[in-house]
Amino acid sequence: MKHFIFILLLLTSCTKPKMDVVSDFENLFDPKFSDNEPGGVVLVQKGDEVIFLKSYGVEDVDSKEPITPNTVFNTGSISKTFVSNGILILEGAQKLSLEDDLQKYFKDFDHPAIAKKVQIKHLLTHTSGLPDSRNVDGEFEFYLTAKDEENFEPLKYTDSLNFEPGSRFEYSNPAYNGLALIIEKVTNQKWQSYIKENIFDPAGMIHSKITDGPYPQEGVAHGYIRTEHGFEERDYGEEPTFAAAGNGGVWSSVLDLARYEKAIQNAVFLPQEVLERSRQITNPENWKSSKDPDVGYSWFIAEKENEGNEFDAKIISHTGWQGGFRAFMVSIPQKDILYIGLFNRPIPHLSESFNPFTKTHENASDVRVMGIRILKKHGWLDETDG
Repeated sequence: MKHFIFILLLLTSCTKPKMDVVSDFENLFDPKFSDNEPGGVVLVQKGDEVIFLKSYGVEDVDSKEPITPNTVFNTGSISKTFVSNGILILEGAQKLSLEDDLQKYFKDFDHPAIAKKVQIKHLLTHTSGLPDSRNVDGEFEFYLTAKDEENFEPLKYTDSLNFEPGSRFEYSNPAYNGLALIIEKVTNQKWQSYIKENIFDPAGMIHSKITDGPYPQEGVAHGYIRTEHGFEERDYGEEPTFAAAGNGGVWSSVLDLARYEKAIQNAVFLPQEVLERSRQITNPENWKSSKDPDVGYSWFIAEKENEGNEFDAKIISHTGWQGGFRAFMVSIPQKDILYIGLFNRPIPHLSESFNPFTKTHENASDVRVMGIRILKKHGWLDETDG
């Protein structure tokens, strides 16, 4: 049986009718899940008001433990936003500069001239030009347990850049392994502990963890993919790079991620002007790509004016894909909207696009876009709400 979590609360503690919007979200997500199979949780909020919150399926196909809003999932690349904020906290404390080059922190690059060209800001915005030279497929067993340092190590042997730093976008997982290592070098502590002390704890993220090896054991979903033999587990120990925490090691729940967003909005762990800067599109002076930049410091951004943005507001988002886990987090601060999905299996209509809100046609059926359309249809994006 699908798990209806807090539906009574949703329908009785609201400032405007929710029956229709709840029904539309159920029509969007209910058909994607079946009883006693891996599933997920979807949360939609406006301010502090929950519009929709529903859990589907089980954490583990063996135990059949039901997923709840407190179930912890691997968030995949949403983890990068925590690393980015950790770097910005250190910048605010004048412990580092975003203009610092990699040579300052990594003296063992084979070609120091390359390390001197690449700055922290380039790693944050996926514009470093450093090629991802890891041989993950060829060294599958090694990368099952390889941590941040081992995932960043191959980049130190780079003898040429793919492009001049800052001139193009090329998504990079090991860049964020490098940023995690910079946090450790500056603070002289594990970066996981630093993020817990400076972000998780102030934000009240009581269920969240960052892996430093095997994933947490209690209240945690296992990731799965569907094969001809049924659902097969795909998480730590079965899928490479799970131990590379800087690019995908944060485990969290939808409720904790909602606390994270609230802490961002309320400037709990960083000054408001810094947080706003992190969610502004960076426009490098030497930009040469035909595609306009759409990334800030880790976050993907669709400006109100973007051709594919039909919602008359700036949209900030990130996705996560790792093993059998899928995740998305969408924030529309101007409308005070937050939309989160965490899943322990691949789901239909969640595209691999980093930023579906800038695409006019190809991502029209993406659940991120479709969910915001539901809110628009029922008036939850109206300026007078809240």
